[in-house]
Amino acid sequence: MNSIRFGFTFVSALLLASPVAAQAPEPLSIVVFSPPSLGAFLPPVIKAQKLDEKHGLAIKFEERTPDAYTAQFNSGEFKLGGSASLMTVGLADVRGVKVTYLFNLFDFWGAIVTARPEIKTLKDLEGKDVAAAKGTTNWVMFDWFARQLGADTSKFQVVNTATPGLIGYALADRATAVQLWEPAYTTLLAKKPEMRTLDLSIADSWKKFTGSRNIPYLGVAAHIDWAEKNPKLVEKLYAAYKEASVWVTANPDAAAKVILPKGTPDDHKAIAELIRANDRLGMNVQWASDVRKEINSVYAAGKAIAHLPSDPSAATIYQAPGK
Repeated sequence: MNSIRFGFTFVSALLLASPVAAQAPEPLSIVVFSPPSLGAFLPPVIKAQKLDEKHGLAIKFEERTPDAYTAQFNSGEFKLGGSASLMTVGLADVRGVKVTYLFNLFDFWGAIVTARPEIKTLKDLEGKDVAAAKGTTNWVMFDWFARQLGADTSKFQVVNTATPGLIGYALADRATAVQLWEPAYTTLLAKKPEMRTLDLSIADSWKKFTGSRNIPYLGVAAHIDWAEKNPKLVEKLYAAYKEASVWVTANPDAAAKVILPKGTPDDHKAIAELIRANDRLGMNVQWASDVRKEINSVYAAGKAIAHLPSDPSAATIYQAPGK
């Protein structure tokens, strides 16, 4: 009788354990830029709200500087990149690295700021030092927009630094100007509101060049071999990011504290306002295949300034399942 009871208990335990084992989350390792950066904007929300677990994933976000990010993603050390700018994806492709832009997270917005009263236009920066994260797409896109306004960017004396260092350069006035983007821009102005922003005419220049105002910019990319083997994981990853963006939009005050945990109340207020407006943040989570035309326009801008030596392949734009 005892042996029968033991056998029943053992079989019951196996039956109870099987669904749990079947639902074990799939581990994913994703490389992203260190904060403050757009690539580091949604990951803390995904983890805090457990949106990865909700969709059967266990995501580990690994933070890197832009140069290290590019090297480790392109080499295949990381199969997934969460700070994937279109220019880096396109450039990797033409250099023989088979990668694809899965989905967009943010549209482009960038700025250049100065505290020097004599600097009034971009042309005034010719011959002057400009602090920038030169390895980023934001700098490449800024370069394109600056040239549209007649500035000779080859005459800028670029001081290259990692994205976390840009705010420090601006606060300490260590360079004539600093090129940066969100959320660093909002954080900087909260600390030093007297900084002036030089006009880039982003909307007008892009409209003239493409006929559109939509500028896909930064998202999540993968090595093609991984994406082809894991289409269901790609869908789950998209769902987690999409839900994070919806939660951030609906809860800007709470989101600001999650995104910037060490920030001051003023920092949190500024980030919340940035989220509410979304004009500079540009949060826009969409499958890459839904903005194919606009992505090709970004590639065309890269070719126009010789950043991209040739057209990236169509495979760099991931075709979403069921689309």
